[in-house]
Amino acid sequence: MISLFRLVLPFALLMPLHAAQKPPASQGMPPLIDRELLFGDPEISAAQISPDGKFLAFMKPWKSTRNIWVKQRDEPFDAAKLLTTETKRPISGYLWSRDGKFIVYVKDNDGDENFNAYAVDPAGKPAAGAEAPPARDLTGLKGVLVQIVNAPKTDPDILYIGLNDRDKAWHDLYKLKISTGEKTLIRKNTEKIAGWSFDLKGNLRLALRIADNGDQETLRIDANGFTKVYSCSVFEACGPERFHKDGKRVYFETNKGDSDLTSLNLFDPETGKIELVESDPLRRVDFGAALFSEVTDELVMTNYRDDKVRRYFKDKSYEADYRWLQMKLTGKDVSIGSRTRDDQTWLAVASGDTEPGGTYLFDRKSKKLTLQYKIREKLPRASLSPMQSIRYKSSDGLEIQAYLTLPKGLPGKGLPLLVSPHGGPWARDEWGYNGTAQFFANRGYAVLQPNFRASTGFGKKFLNAGNGEWGKKMQDDLTWGVKYLIAQGIADPKRVGILGGSYGGYATLAGVAFTPDVYRAGVDIVGPSNLITLLDAIPPYWEAGKKIMFTRMADPGTPEGKAWLKERSPLTAADKIKTPLLVVQGANDPRVNRAEAEQIVIALRDRGFPVEYIMAPDEGHGFARPVNRLAMFAATEKFLAKYLDGRYQEGATPEVAKRLAEITVDPKSVVVTKKVDPNSVGGAPKTATDLKPAEYKFKATVAFGQQKMVLDIATTIKEENGAWLITDVTTSPMGSSTDMLTIEKGTLIAKKQIANQGPAKVEVAFEGNKAIGKLDMSGKESSISVDLGGPLFGYGPASIPSVACLPLADGYTTTYRSFDLMKQKVQIKQLKVVGIETVMVPAGTFEAYKVDVTSADGGADKSTMWISKNGMKPVKVVSVVSAMGGATMTAELQ
Repeated sequence: MISLFRLVLPFALLMPLHAAQKPPASQGMPPLIDRELLFGDPEISAAQISPDGKFLAFMKPWKSTRNIWVKQRDEPFDAAKLLTTETKRPISGYLWSRDGKFIVYVKDNDGDENFNAYAVDPAGKPAAGAEAPPARDLTGLKGVLVQIVNAPKTDPDILYIGLNDRDKAWHDLYKLKISTGEKTLIRKNTEKIAGWSFDLKGNLRLALRIADNGDQETLRIDANGFTKVYSCSVFEACGPERFHKDGKRVYFETNKGDSDLTSLNLFDPETGKIELVESDPLRRVDFGAALFSEVTDELVMTNYRDDKVRRYFKDKSYEADYRWLQMKLTGKDVSIGSRTRDDQTWLAVASGDTEPGGTYLFDRKSKKLTLQYKIREKLPRASLSPMQSIRYKSSDGLEIQAYLTLPKGLPGKGLPLLVSPHGGPWARDEWGYNGTAQFFANRGYAVLQPNFRASTGFGKKFLNAGNGEWGKKMQDDLTWGVKYLIAQGIADPKRVGILGGSYGGYATLAGVAFTPDVYRAGVDIVGPSNLITLLDAIPPYWEAGKKIMFTRMADPGTPEGKAWLKERSPLTAADKIKTPLLVVQGANDPRVNRAEAEQIVIALRDRGFPVEYIMAPDEGHGFARPVNRLAMFAATEKFLAKYLDGRYQEGATPEVAKRLAEITVDPKSVVVTKKVDPNSVGGAPKTATDLKPAEYKFKATVAFGQQKMVLDIATTIKEENGAWLITDVTTSPMGSSTDMLTIEKGTLIAKKQIANQGPAKVEVAFEGNKAIGKLDMSGKESSISVDLGGPLFGYGPASIPSVACLPLADGYTTTYRSFDLMKQKVQIKQLKVVGIETVMVPAGTFEAYKVDVTSADGGADKSTMWISKNGMKPVKVVSVVSAMGGATMTAELQ
């Protein structure tokens, strides 16, 4: 199912790091656990063994950012070699190629969710002066989401990938050669295909499609096209998992018809015959997952996610080895992770509610078990709290399963309660180690994680019970959980808080808006407050699931649907919110626009209710950078302690405290920027003067966290062929770059751009309100073709000189069209002269107009320019650049 979620949180002061508030009720509890141990990047994580078993790849921070490393199997971890050098955002995932010659990983930019695929040779050598082997961008596309579809065993140098460069809504299927980056189009997706399925020999056999009415269809791929062979309704689930080794049948999950629980079956796409393999022996939950032998491709194990995970074995040797592991790792839940191609070496993970996980190398032949590392090794396990499964009845009698974590060392009576609904909402919480639950339990809270109706895994009746119930019965499932714990004497009714991310953020806002007397504090993390704009903002590549979302929520294209969405939007009831609220937002969130968060902030601020606001310019739908995550948790625990009387850890490291100050926004300063329709912006603003030949030299400092970089920028304006040619030459420690823009005289409308920066070369023409050109990245060329909707003004090297030609005066405002070349996206800029100031720079002292330029679409980019009144020339610029991870650049005229 489509999920809205990731995770987040925010606020603190630079004080002694371990000083803490300790209410009297904390007596008998373990000491406060340093939040760095819970939410900082783990020392080592995500290990995968190479197919031949000779090497181990894993994640480990480098320069405070999670990167990929590799070591020989028997080497110590401190002998590992660095493979990637990301410094802005942690790498989110990777895999070994089938032959072990490459490691492929994905990354996006500042949370925009446009993931590209990269490859690095684990045996490669760093170039002179480099710290890691060179990584290759396998796709070289901007503003495109790359999907890895299949890695066939039969050709280890091949990946099948999906690219939505032709059509943002649908991914075309390509064959990608990892060693060269060569792409071959396999299928142009003109049939609205949502997924592809290959057999074990790498042959494309099946496709998945969502019909216009939301039905899910499985299509057989024939020589002449597609044949529908199976379908289920929008209120059911069905689809292929993996082909059987016979090449004819496919393992298939379905709950079609009278079946409430999803089962595993074998389906023959030629004959339509379907036969049951297994459903839950206890008839409690949906089918979970299947494990297959790397050697024989036989089904060896199934599992089910009940209160805890249950496993059933189909292979005696697998079961014997698993039971042996259980005996050696007693008291832990043992899962089988990465395996070698001969299936003789496993990475086994032993975890639990109070154990984040130990990763072991297990040799099946010799029965040798060797601990490799423990996740968050410094975390004091003895201070963690057990998690228990509970059940209670909701408002209509529906039974809700939930997890409850109580503070260790305290009697479970009269506790402050924190309700933490999961994201999705079509997802679920599970038993096991949960950093958020442990964090707040350690701070003295009972933590309730309800699997409310619409949660997955409990059967289709339970899932469908959430249809149309956002803000209503889905919210009741939380409220009745609070009532249950109060009735049990566990929770103090005067100290109940709610915290959640994505849908959990929505549930937080709905809780404080629709049941304002239940909660004493709330933390909304990237939660949508306006369901109409949420559905309007669905990314194009979610097109396949849009009908399912509309069916489970409401169709915004109908009057009834719009009325439903408006009624269930917390923003509609913002005037009823009286609960103190902490709002957390990422500036680049493609799913929840920052304006939604800021309208809630304004609604509370203007009515005099407590509200705090965190907005990170370098994050999207969730906070991935550890420094941002730690800042959020520091803010959150102090905020909740203020209203719910829990414990909290004072202060933070200098880096986290500094970042917290940077992303904390004064609610008094929040103004919702009204989104401007690009079609409503006409031609370029009328200028007061034209450009003149000139040369400017600026010294610029780029500050990101504690890091700084100095740039020299030389701008030249000269007349050429009846137009203005503006050239920026930027010199930095990493080399120099050139950006040349040709603009019309008088109108200052962009005509042509040529830019060179390291391996990137751009040539684009702006004609007929279109941008047409090419982008060359390290010899890999991609086309640029964007409908601009109108002329570009103040673009690229002309952005500052052009502003100086406008009829500036105190209070002057205008709107104009610009362009983000990397995202190939039109931008609407709003300009306002906010005053006149005296500015001192190396070139002298100037009386200057102070000009603010912001993104009219809610983006995080912002520039403040000082344009001298005498001579109308730029003398100083301060910019916040989201494309550089929220870095601040200050440039002064020399």
